[in-house]
Amino acid sequence: MAAQISSLDVPLFPLGTVLYPGGQLQLRIFEPRYLDLVRECTTNGTEFGVCLILEGAEVGAPAQPAAIGTLARIVDFSHRADGLLGISAEGGNRFRVLRTRARPDGLVRGDVQLWPDEMPQPVPVEFALLQIILERLIETMGPHWRHAPRTAYEEAGWLGFRLAELLPLAREEQQQMLEMTDSLQRLAALRDILPRFQKA
Repeated sequence: MAAQISSLDVPLFPLGTVLYPGGQLQLRIFEPRYLDLVRECTTNGTEFGVCLILEGAEVGAPAQPAAIGTLARIVDFSHRADGLLGISAEGGNRFRVLRTRARPDGLVRGDVQLWPDEMPQPVPVEFALLQIILERLIETMGPHWRHAPRTAYEEAGWLGFRLAELLPLAREEQQQMLEMTDSLQRLAALRDILPRFQKA
């Protein structure tokens, strides 16, 4: 496992999906606790943590978050047609949750230990098919990645995280891909999963 570095205190946003480093996240904000989270992050220029929900739901009582998550930085706001606040966020470092505490309003805060970025690795030739598959997925499902430079497809970490976002993985598989610390191991796991989708 990768060495761990500094720790910090962040508000946590448990979700029914996984955010990967470099990924993009669109959220509707309507609960007071998450409006407070957005206010805190924008006022202080800080990030919040996104964790997959293990038990519970995105609304209502505090949900139990996965131990490994991803920091998210708010990059844009929008006023949605339904009158709610919309935010766009980008995924940053991964982290491990050391301990959590819930406020009376249900907002969960966590003391988290940051993971370092993965070392860049070129995509070996045996994974060239994954590059082709990602290009096709982006054409139909990930238009925000259409202008990614060709060099991005040559980097194993970027390729693996984008495939994990766009392939119809089970939530447990999404989390497994997040928790892997070797980008080539992640590509191998994704390659082994592909036949399941080709038969569908």
